[in-house]
Amino acid sequence: MKFSIINLLEPLKKRLKELDEELTDTKVLADQKFYKKIAKERSDVEETVNKGEEYSRLLKSIEDNEQLIKEDPDSELAQLAHEELEGLMAKKQKLEKELELRLIPKDPDDSKNVIMEIRAGTGGEEAALFVADLFRMYSRFAEQRGWHVDVMNSNITGVGGFKEIIFSIEGDGIFGDLKFESGVHRVQRVPATEASGRLHTSAASVVVLPEAEDVELNIDPLDLRIDVFRASGPGGQHVNTTDSAVRITHIPTNTVVTCQDEKSQHKNKTKALKVLRARLLDKLNAQKNEQISKTRKSMVGSGDRSEKIRTYNFPQNRVTDHRIGLTLYDLENIINGKLDELIAGAKKSAFEKKIKMVKENQTKV
Repeated sequence: MKFSIINLLEPLKKRLKELDEELTDTKVLADQKFYKKIAKERSDVEETVNKGEEYSRLLKSIEDNEQLIKEDPDSELAQLAHEELEGLMAKKQKLEKELELRLIPKDPDDSKNVIMEIRAGTGGEEAALFVADLFRMYSRFAEQRGWHVDVMNSNITGVGGFKEIIFSIEGDGIFGDLKFESGVHRVQRVPATEASGRLHTSAASVVVLPEAEDVELNIDPLDLRIDVFRASGPGGQHVNTTDSAVRITHIPTNTVVTCQDEKSQHKNKTKALKVLRARLLDKLNAQKNEQISKTRKSMVGSGDRSEKIRTYNFPQNRVTDHRIGLTLYDLENIINGKLDELIAGAKKSAFEKKIKMVKENQTKV
């Protein structure tokens, strides 16, 4: 490899010692949730370090065999060294790929649940209908994965679309798969209301946020203004006749979240706080990691919300992901939740860019 695996392993060995110390800390032992998180990290780090040590031993064996061949190339021992070297080199290549996957920096948010927000852009009612299509697409994708979808707030239009819909998805490794969906999605089709059969182009924006954990963000209750009001739109007598809707304003940042889909004011407040925490964490991370944010924007799936990331062309049964140059003629299945190939393509491209960055950084050291 052009960058040193051995150098990348050194910080992990140090981290392993730190984790061992943390696991004996009484404060960590008292918090089972945090303890499990640290224990999981330790297990992952230890496995990587062990494979790294195996790699070091393998390099030594290769070096010894090459030296033996060099010293007496015609001997019987040299012949045996040649035969052994073939197997060692194949094992080295396999182990390098495995370590490469383990050593590339991971996004700590990848394992988290997500808050998704989809909003209608240009295109009027057709854009609102497209929001409904995207929500159904992600819901079906989640269903296929065994994930749970919970609508937190929605603004329904008269024709069955949404001006906006906010929902959470809970399961395993969700943000790592869905973070590449952030951006502007464009649809090209002939609306049902279009008598002349003219092709329309509409758009919707998708925002994917990792759900904030309590330990990550401490919100002072004094910084919140909570208003209750009567919910609007369809939803039955209790939704429309009681003050069940909740609006929470985070005063320092003027971040406003509204939830009204539940009949219970308490449930709406709980959901609104969950969305608020995710948005505040997103703002906090953007401020703390401005340089990282710039790097991510240069990568596929940066989440840059002004970027048109994908086009869904109904007449041609075509879906094109503009970031990675991937076109699939399978729109019907994709809009029904078959997103695996698109997500895999975005993840592969992002991973390749990460490898390139790590290699470039290693050559500077």
